[in-house]
Amino acid sequence: MKICLLNDTFPPIIDGVATVMTNYAELMTASGAKVLVGTPKYPEADYSGYPYRVVPYRSFDISEIAEGYRAGYPLSVTSFSEMKKFSPDVIHVHCPAVSAVVGRIIRNETNAPIVFTYHTKYDVDIARAVKSEHLQKEVIKAMIANISASDEVWTVSHGAGESLKALGYEGDIRVVSNGVDFAKGRADEKLIAEAVKGFDLPEQIPMFLFVGRIMKYKGLPLILDAMQRLSEQNIDYRMVFVGTGADAPELQQIVREAGITLDIRQENGEILTESGSKSGRIIFTGPVYDRNLLRAWNTRADVFVFPSTYDTNGIVVREAAACGLASVLISGSCAAEGITHGRNGWLVEESGESIAELLKEISKNPEHMHQTGQNAMDEIYISWKESVQNALDRYQVILEMKHAGTLKPRRNGKSDKFLNATTEVMDALWHVYRRPKERMQENLEGMQENFAEAENYLRKKKEELKELKKELKEEWKKRNGSGN
Repeated sequence: MKICLLNDTFPPIIDGVATVMTNYAELMTASGAKVLVGTPKYPEADYSGYPYRVVPYRSFDISEIAEGYRAGYPLSVTSFSEMKKFSPDVIHVHCPAVSAVVGRIIRNETNAPIVFTYHTKYDVDIARAVKSEHLQKEVIKAMIANISASDEVWTVSHGAGESLKALGYEGDIRVVSNGVDFAKGRADEKLIAEAVKGFDLPEQIPMFLFVGRIMKYKGLPLILDAMQRLSEQNIDYRMVFVGTGADAPELQQIVREAGITLDIRQENGEILTESGSKSGRIIFTGPVYDRNLLRAWNTRADVFVFPSTYDTNGIVVREAAACGLASVLISGSCAAEGITHGRNGWLVEESGESIAELLKEISKNPEHMHQTGQNAMDEIYISWKESVQNALDRYQVILEMKHAGTLKPRRNGKSDKFLNATTEVMDALWHVYRRPKERMQENLEGMQENFAEAENYLRKKKEELKELKKELKEEWKKRNGSGN
């Protein structure tokens, strides 16, 4: 099977969906599939060392709205033609923006079905990046149009599916959960000692852990509120934040103002301590890229605290479970799916008070905390190997449906007309650029004929695109009641 995986992020960018991409690509390749990854190009990134093909396409910096990220330019003739030549059996898109457009262009050329996975609440990201409510709505419309044009839509949880439908998606949904790359089992003591070296973490004091991006929308203000409540009751504890993010300085300032001792590991590895007058200690380790050291942190902790209602799957919750660590989660959140309160995790209301009261209560019984963690390991853990095999099995079913004529591809009217025209133009450009290059020495006259032929073709397509633009403009007027 030949599989084309498309996403707007890929290493050197490390985020949740980029991690999904690397695991899909590596495990599918190991299973015998031929894999091609398409992604925006990052300057100076080396894409040559992977056991599968990576096709980076032109991109531009968008750090002003998403620090460290780049957006792809999908109409790259060379990259488009390389993906087309790969001739995939299945196209799997993991982002509803540029990657979805690229996927639809490739489908127009190869007739391969598109599977789309909805990983995260993109409307939250859009709201942070785009201030105009009107523009937010239009961007979400475009996103839903791309998703609706897929042949099958997956979500990583039932809650993610409800979120997608709330945005206007009206089609069917299949839940295909992501896995984790942690092996099931606790890290050894030597590794734990290496991970926590230099930090004040007495064994008899309960240690709470958060791993992820240090951003307020992850529910981190609720954690700090809970810690302040414990400190005010003179309860000793250690709260460890592992990760990096733009909101770290603001959150650290809250700790200072609360009078709680604060430890911050600097970039050079030095640990800076700012002593406070109240009980408890809050630690910011900074980023930990070594996966074994992350396993060690999860093994050392007593409870994982993850009050995010933003995340659609909560992979970190299952990573914690792999190490025998149970989580405190917001009741009704996507991350809380599969959790039975008091058995394989704990569910609380979305408030610092609720979190504090629960942590205070369960910390009285360490044996119960650790048994709950063992239950989490046994009941909610899923490996990437299992998750990817589920995806491969479903790909096979989709291809059988396609060959039997029972797969009904979704299309999106006007936008498909535009993509069809775009595809034909790109084909013409490739004809101009590639064919003369291959035969230049033996037939210069043929090269001139190619250019003349393509010039006439492109002139014709230009007129067709003008007409299509008029149609789209008229439709816009009907929908918005304005020509602006």
